[in-house]
Amino acid sequence: MKVQYGDACLSLHQVYEWTGKFMNGISSVTESPRPGQAHRVVTPEGIAAFEAIVKENRHVTVNELARNGDYIEK
Repeated sequence: MKVQYGDACLSLHQVYEWTGKFMNGISSVTESPRPGQAHRVVTPEGIAAFEAIVKENRHVTVNELARNGDYIEK
Protein backbone atom coordinates (compact mmCIF):
# COMPACT_ATOMS: atom_id res chain seq x y z
CA MET A 1 0.00 0.00 0.00
CA LYS A 2 2.88 2.38 0.74
CA VAL A 3 4.03 2.04 -2.88
CA GLN A 4 0.55 2.81 -4.21
CA TYR A 5 -0.47 5.62 -1.83
CA GLY A 6 2.88 6.97 -0.61
CA ASP A 7 2.69 9.37 2.35
CA ALA A 8 -1.14 9.36 2.21
CA CYS A 9 -1.10 5.77 3.49
CA LEU A 10 -1.93 5.26 7.17
CA SER A 11 0.69 3.80 9.45
CA LEU A 12 0.08 0.35 10.91
CA HIS A 13 -0.25 1.93 14.37
CA GLN A 14 -2.97 4.28 13.09
CA VAL A 15 -4.84 1.36 11.50
CA TYR A 16 -4.78 -0.54 14.80
CA GLU A 17 -5.88 2.57 16.71
CA TRP A 18 -8.84 3.24 14.39
CA THR A 19 -9.81 -0.45 14.35
CA GLY A 20 -9.97 -0.42 18.16
CA LYS A 21 -12.12 2.73 18.13
CA PHE A 22 -14.52 1.31 15.54
CA MET A 23 -14.83 -1.95 17.48
CA ASN A 24 -15.76 0.11 20.57
CA GLY A 25 -18.56 1.88 18.71
CA ILE A 26 -16.89 5.11 17.64
CA SER A 27 -17.80 5.61 13.99
CA SER A 28 -16.38 9.05 13.26
CA VAL A 29 -12.86 9.60 11.97
CA THR A 30 -12.93 13.34 12.67
CA GLU A 31 -11.33 14.70 15.81
CA SER A 32 -13.70 15.14 18.72
CA PRO A 33 -13.47 18.16 21.02
CA ARG A 34 -10.70 17.86 23.56
CA PRO A 35 -10.89 18.84 27.19
CA GLY A 36 -9.40 22.15 28.11
CA GLN A 37 -10.39 25.75 28.00
CA ALA A 38 -13.88 26.36 26.69
CA HIS A 39 -14.35 28.06 23.36
CA ARG A 40 -15.26 31.70 23.86
CA VAL A 41 -16.25 34.33 21.36
CA VAL A 42 -15.43 38.01 21.84
CA THR A 43 -18.09 40.27 20.35
CA PRO A 44 -18.67 44.00 20.57
CA GLU A 45 -21.85 43.27 22.53
CA GLY A 46 -19.94 41.18 25.07
CA ILE A 47 -17.28 43.84 25.47
CA ALA A 48 -19.95 46.49 26.01
CA ALA A 49 -21.67 44.29 28.61
CA PHE A 50 -18.45 43.86 30.59
CA GLU A 51 -17.62 47.56 30.34
CA ALA A 52 -21.07 48.38 31.71
CA ILE A 53 -20.53 46.03 34.67
CA VAL A 54 -17.13 47.56 35.43
CA LYS A 55 -18.42 51.14 35.09
CA GLU A 56 -21.25 50.31 37.49
CA ASN A 57 -18.90 48.80 40.08
CA ARG A 58 -15.18 49.45 39.70
CA HIS A 59 -14.43 47.00 42.51
CA VAL A 60 -15.91 44.01 40.66
CA THR A 61 -13.65 40.94 40.76
CA VAL A 62 -12.51 38.78 37.89
CA ASN A 63 -14.51 35.89 39.34
CA GLU A 64 -17.69 37.99 39.33
CA LEU A 65 -17.05 38.97 35.72
CA ALA A 66 -16.51 35.32 34.82
CA ARG A 67 -19.84 34.33 36.39
CA ASN A 68 -21.60 37.16 34.51
CA GLY A 69 -19.87 36.21 31.25
CA ASP A 70 -21.31 32.69 30.98
CA TYR A 71 -23.83 33.86 28.41
CA ILE A 72 -20.98 34.65 26.00
CA GLU A 73 -19.68 31.07 25.88
CA LYS A 74 -20.50 29.21 22.66
